[in-house]
Amino acid sequence: MGPLKGLRVLEFAGIGPGPFCAMVLADLGAEVIRLERKGAPPPPPEDFVLRGRRTIALDLKSPAAIEATLRLVDSADALIEGFRPGVMERLGLGPDTCLARNPRLAYGRMTGWGQEGPLAQSAGHDIDYIALTGALHAIGRPGERPVPPLNLVGDYGGGGMLLALGLLAAMLEAKGSGRGQVVDAAMVDGAALLMAPIYAAKARGRWSQQRGTNMLDGGAPWYDTYECADGRSIAVGPIEPQFFALMCEKLGLDASRFPDRMSPSAWPALKGELIAIFRGRTRDDWAALFEGTDACIAPVLDMDEAPLHPHNQARNTFLNRDGIVQPAPAPRFSRTPAEPGPPAQPATDAVLADCGFSAEDIAALRTANAL
Repeated sequence: MGPLKGLRVLEFAGIGPGPFCAMVLADLGAEVIRLERKGAPPPPPEDFVLRGRRTIALDLKSPAAIEATLRLVDSADALIEGFRPGVMERLGLGPDTCLARNPRLAYGRMTGWGQEGPLAQSAGHDIDYIALTGALHAIGRPGERPVPPLNLVGDYGGGGMLLALGLLAAMLEAKGSGRGQVVDAAMVDGAALLMAPIYAAKARGRWSQQRGTNMLDGGAPWYDTYECADGRSIAVGPIEPQFFALMCEKLGLDASRFPDRMSPSAWPALKGELIAIFRGRTRDDWAALFEGTDACIAPVLDMDEAPLHPHNQARNTFLNRDGIVQPAPAPRFSRTPAEPGPPAQPATDAVLADCGFSAEDIAALRTANAL
């Protein structure tokens, strides 16, 4: 069911943050129609980021296909496209054209650099966008190169999730005003926004530009990962004094020995002690010792282990659909629960029919080689 039931979203096929945004909306109940290029192979069931929507294939080089796409726009609440600036305009599907057809449309544009600016027409990837925001510079060990945090910060947190929020805001506003608008979601903007708390800490003099020397970047001994006897790792995060004291108690340390634990000058000695201690037992031994306590310590699990953890299993944080393990929809809703849909399903004729195309219309599109 989901809280977005009744909303229709037209997604132009792409990679990365656009499909992620569409997955989030589909999980929450929106009807998402994914428009693939003609001749594209069927999406594999393992690509569960494409779950929960039907796909149609149109040849957007065909005038008949462009007109059919505009008819799909007529009944859509939102649109997602992730091309370089100007591509949709050249196709005849730019925001001016689409909003003229459907004045309530939320027209979502997902790019790395945004719709304008010196780099707007340049290629890029997550690592480039987060590099220009200060995010990449801040992640890594002292004296070493910055470490790419997968593509979570630019593509997904600062990209797809930002676009989902923007589209929902635009659709909500349109319910009152009756007017749609363009949502320009740039990953460089989103990554910068995610960095707001870190920039705030820097403004207050509480963040050093030196990687790995701050409280939350691995500099503090009580906010880091440690290697265990079996070569696996444990995550340690008891920031608050009472949590730190509990960790010390469990480790056999006297917390009163560290009255200046918040001072960076005291960190190397304490970190050295913790390194030696955690190497003395296996990761799972430490996890068993600390599980369920307020010491803020957890095992670092890999992607095979994480779905099997009892807490994740109790909450159904991961799902197994036909042998494919995948994250479940989030967040949770008490009355209109979100549900992951099945793998993407090619359904060109059925989708067109549901959107008001007659059998004669569909036959004409096929005759024109638009399908």
